[in-house]
Amino acid sequence: MESVEATYIAFLLYLVIMLAIGIITYRMTNTLSDYVLGGRKLNSWVAAISAQASDMSGWLLLGLPGAAYASGMGMWSIWIAIGLATGTMLNWRYIAKRLRRYTELAGNSITLSEYFENRFRDKSHILRIISAVFILIFFLFYTASGLVAGGKLFEATFGMEYHTALIIGSIVIIAYTFLGGFLAVSWTDFIQGILMFLALIVAPIIAIVELGGFGQIFAQIGAANPDLLDVSMDVSLDENGDWTTVNTLSLVGIVSALAWGLGYFGQPHILARFMAIRKPEEVRKARLISIVWVVLSLYGAIMVGFVGIAVFGTDTPLGDPEKVFIELVQYAFHPWIAGFLLAAVLAAIMSTIDSQLLVSSSALTEDFYRQFVRRDASEQELVWIGRLAVLLIALIAVYLAWEEGSVLELVSYAWAGFGAAFGPAVVLSLFWKRMTGSGAVAGMIVGGLTVILWEGTSYELYSIVPGFIFSAITIYAVSIVEGAPSQEIQDEFEQAKKKLASEH
Repeated sequence: MESVEATYIAFLLYLVIMLAIGIITYRMTNTLSDYVLGGRKLNSWVAAISAQASDMSGWLLLGLPGAAYASGMGMWSIWIAIGLATGTMLNWRYIAKRLRRYTELAGNSITLSEYFENRFRDKSHILRIISAVFILIFFLFYTASGLVAGGKLFEATFGMEYHTALIIGSIVIIAYTFLGGFLAVSWTDFIQGILMFLALIVAPIIAIVELGGFGQIFAQIGAANPDLLDVSMDVSLDENGDWTTVNTLSLVGIVSALAWGLGYFGQPHILARFMAIRKPEEVRKARLISIVWVVLSLYGAIMVGFVGIAVFGTDTPLGDPEKVFIELVQYAFHPWIAGFLLAAVLAAIMSTIDSQLLVSSSALTEDFYRQFVRRDASEQELVWIGRLAVLLIALIAVYLAWEEGSVLELVSYAWAGFGAAFGPAVVLSLFWKRMTGSGAVAGMIVGGLTVILWEGTSYELYSIVPGFIFSAITIYAVSIVEGAPSQEIQDEFEQAKKKLASEH
C-alpha cells in the first residue's frame, strides 16, 4: 500500500510541474513562430537535451531495455545502440548548424515543409503538401507508440486497466502541449531528459550492487543462456519465458540494426530543435551535450535489460519484456524513490509525444490552413488553429493506440518512414547545390512509399535501408535529368555556404 501511495504522489508532483510549465509558457506564446519554433530562443542545453529526449521517447525505457532483456547482446541492443549513437553524432556534426543557418536564409522557415518550399522556390506548394502528408502519416504511428507505452506504464505500476491509463496519459500530454506550444515542449523535455538520464544511470547501478556486482550478473545471464552474452548470436524469448538461440546473427540483421542511425537525418521533431537553437555558434556545445547524453543513456537502457535477466530470468520471468525497467525499479528501490524513477518513464513518453503533436500541428496549420484556407489569417488565429490541430491529431493517435501493441515495432515503422522520406532530401539539400525541387518531391515519395510497401513483405532487411537508398538515387537522377536549378537558388546556397565557412 505504501508503494502505491508513494508512486501516486511522485507522479502527481511531476504532472503538476509539467502543467505549470505549460501555463507559464502560454503567456509567452503570441505568434505562430513562438508556438511552432519558440521564436528561435533555445540555448544549447535546452536544445540538446530536449532534442534527445524527444528523440528517444518511451522506447528508451521500455522498448530498448525490453529488447536487451529478450535478446541479450544480439541485434536489438548492442548493434542498434551503436547505430543510434553514430547517427546522433553525425546529425549534430553535419546537419544541425547548416540547417539552422539555411532555414533562416530561406525565408526564415519555421517548419521542415516550409524549408523545402523556400529552398527550391516551389510556387506550386507540392513540396509542402507531400512533406506535410508524410509527417502526418508517420507521426500518427509514432505518437500511438508513445500512448501504448503510457498505457503499459500505468497498467504495470498501478494495476490500472489499459484503456483507462491511455485516456489519462493522453489528457495530460495534450493539456500542456495545447497551452504552451514549442517553449512548453522544449522546457519540459529538458526536465524530462535529465530525469530519464538519471533513471537509466542510477537504476542498473543500484541493482548491480544489490546483486553482488558485474561478475554475479553475467554469471546468472550465462546460466539462463550463454548466447545472451554473444553479440553475434540471435536469441529470442519464447512464450514460456525461456531464451532460445535461433541462429548466428546475419550480416543483414547487423546492417538493419546499425541502419537505425540513418533515421536521424529525417526526424522532423529533432530537426526542429536545430532550427530553434538561439545562435548557430551554440551548436558545437549542444552537440557535445547530446552525444554524452545519448551514449550514457543507451548504455544504461541496455544494462537495465541485462540486469533484468539476472533478476527475473530464472525465478519470475516477465510476461512482457518491455516492462523490465518498471519491474526492476520496483524491485531495487524504496517505494518513494521508485515513484520518482517511474515518473521518468512518463517523462520519456511525454517528451516525444508532445514534440510529435506539435510538428504535426504545424504541418496542418502552416502547410494546409494558412496556404489553402486563410492566407490572411492573424497570428492569434493560427496559434489557436495549431492548438485545435493538436487535439485532432491526438484523438486519432489514441484510436490507433486503442489496441495494445509493441512499442518498439510502432517506433521502428515511423522511424524508418521519416528517415527514408526526409533524410536524403535534408542531407542533399544542404550539401548539393545541383539538387532540384522535382528531385526532392520524387525522393520523398519514393522513400516514404518504399517503407510503407516494404513493411508488408517478409524481407529481413530493415525498411529504412532500401527506402533511404532508393530516395537518394531518385533525388540525384531526377535532379540531373531536370537540369540545374535557377541562379537565385544557387546563389542562396553559396551564401549559406560562405556564412558557415566564416563561422569555423
